[in-house]
Order: sequence, then structure tokens, then C-alpha cells
Amino acid sequence: MKALTWQANKRVDVVDVPDPRIEQPTDVVIRITSTAICGSDLHLYDVLGPFLSKGDVLGHEPMGIVEEVGPAVRSLSVGDRVVIPFVIACGDCYMCRLGLTTQCETTQNREHGTGASLYGYTELYGSVPGGQAERLRVPMADFNALRVGSELPDDRYLFLSDILPTAWQGVQYANVPEGGTLGVIGLGPVGQFASRIGTHLGYQVVAVDPVPERRAMAERHGIDTFDLSDDAAAWLREATDGRGPDAVVDAVGMEAHGNTVAGVAQSAVGLLPDPVAKKLLTTVGVDRLSAMMLAFDAVRRGGTVSLSGVYAGVADPVPFMNLFDKQIAIRMGQCNVHAWRDDILPLVEDPADPLGTEDLVTHRVGLEEAPRMYDLFRDKEDGCIKVVLTP
Repeated sequence: MKALTWQANKRVDVVDVPDPRIEQPTDVVIRITSTAICGSDLHLYDVLGPFLSKGDVLGHEPMGIVEEVGPAVRSLSVGDRVVIPFVIACGDCYMCRLGLTTQCETTQNREHGTGASLYGYTELYGSVPGGQAERLRVPMADFNALRVGSELPDDRYLFLSDILPTAWQGVQYANVPEGGTLGVIGLGPVGQFASRIGTHLGYQVVAVDPVPERRAMAERHGIDTFDLSDDAAAWLREATDGRGPDAVVDAVGMEAHGNTVAGVAQSAVGLLPDPVAKKLLTTVGVDRLSAMMLAFDAVRRGGTVSLSGVYAGVADPVPFMNLFDKQIAIRMGQCNVHAWRDDILPLVEDPADPLGTEDLVTHRVGLEEAPRMYDLFRDKEDGCIKVVLTP
């Protein structure tokens, strides 16, 4: 089959790889009908290459049709249409029963001290072949494949794989008081959905992003937006009676605009020999923190900052004096997709499409064009906000 594979730092290619097969009785194999490029895939492209091997299949936002079913699978049949969460979890362990599927004790990567296995996301998370491919093996499929209807287009369901639950969790973690104000830093795909979810839940939403096309998309959904500038924190406070938002979602993460020194360091580490780069990334690695710092600066005293963007630095400087003084609560973590699906599915299937799932994709191309789209998405060119690949 054809699959998008990591080849080297800043280089991915579509090549032929072996077809997936049933390996455990609880597996299914799906034919992928839609699969998206995620902002966190760009971390693999630019920063986390030392934890990848040449030929690793990338991607963790797929959906498709079940083609093969293992003998122990009970809830799925050939021909079912399914969405696959990016997290691989058992559903039965202590952590899964708590709803913390990203900490699943069955698929946890103890060798690296990391959480549950993820599709297409480095040796740190299991080196599991990803979903930017024509087919995908789904382990423990009764828990990890969500069967959906056949009437609505893929875009209504596809984002249940990652970015829609990630945005939902980010807003839930933000703990906005009823009728309160939610700030959103970054209007990429997660920020777009976080903003819309906030509006749907009755909050005033104010958002910051440097890209005009992203601000325009958010404004279509009733979001007040502001360009990223030195005045962004002041604008967020002015929009909220001088106090700042009750809560702020950082939907950007480790590769924010700003902090050129950290950006150069990230790129340089990615070019070092893998053993050296791994050691540096796991001992003195730093992130570009401008989005997080803006969130800390802008949120009101006693408010909450919810980190939905991925961070990977282990030596990041954090202003604890200011956080302590302002009495800021912080929530963060990979999204526990399975815990939120039942809450979101009715909104996805609502004929009114209240979260605007059909107003997010800006580029839809064949799988063979994926390498070009990685560059386009990274560089925010041609109004690119969300890319969907159709194998």
C-alpha cells in the first residue's frame, strides 16, 4: 500500500510499504477514506526526528471502512464506517476506567517514561504505524474504533479522531465560569474548535492569531479576534474589563511564533546524530514559549490556563513567582479522546453543525501530495488551516 513516511529532518515521502494485517484477535484493519495532517505532525517534521526511524508511517487522524475483523472483535463488522482516536487504549485498566486513556496502563511506554501508545508518533509513544496511508491496523478495536453513520460526509466525523476532542478537553480543563470569558491563543484547527466550543457553551470568546485567514475564519463563527502583537495581552485585558479572561486556552504549543533563539536550537538539535539529539531533547530541550507566556500574562488573577498545544521541553523556564502571585491554575495533557466522544457526537451529527465541522478544511488533496502539504501547512501559506488527505 501507499503511505506517507518520515525519511529525514524536514523530509517526508509517499512510498510503498507492506499492507497491515490482523496480528491479534482483537484487531481490525480499515481502508482509510480520509486522514488529516495535524499541527503536532509538524513537530515530527522539524523537531522530534531523532525519535523516528526512516520509513516510519506518520499520521494520527484517520477514518475509514472496516475491511478485516479479528476473531475476538465483538462490536464491529466488515463494511462498518469508523473513526479512529489517535490514542491506543485498552478501556479496562485503572487509568482507562478513570477516563485517562492517554495514561492507559496496557499500552503505556514505560521504557521511555511516557503514556499510552499513539499512532504515527515516534518511539516515545510506541512506534505504531500511523494513518496517513491507504490502510491501518487498529488494535483493541472494540474500544478504539468508533462506529459512525453512513449518511453524513467524512468531515462531520473525521475530527473526532483528535482535534475536536482536544479542543473540547481544552475548554473543559479551562473551567470557565458560567457566562464567563474564554481567551484562545492560536487559531489553527484546535484553536478554531476551542473558540467555537466556547461560543456554543455560552462564553464570550476572544482570540489571538497572527494569520489574517485564521482570524477571518474565526470571525465567521462570532469570535472576537486580535492580531498577534506586543499589545495582545493588553487587548485581551481591555476586552475583559481590564482583568483578563477568566481562562485562556493555549492552542499553539512548543513551536509558537517568537523566541528565535529557541527556534534555532530546536532546528539545530534535529540535525545532530540521533543519540546526541535524544540526550539533549530529554535533558536540556526547550520549547518556544511565547504562546504560553502570553496566556500566563493575559489570564485574570485566580484564572485558569489550559494547555492544549503540545510541549516537549524538559528545561523550559516557567515564571513561578508570577503564577503563584496571580494564583493561576494550570491544566494540560494529551487528549483523552475516548472520554469525550459521547459528549461531542450529538453535536457532530446535529443537522445545524453547531461546531462548524464543515467549515475547517481549506485543502483537500490526494495522499501523493502530502509532502507538499506538510510544507504549505507549516509555512501557513495559501490560507492553509486544515489539510485532509484522501488515499
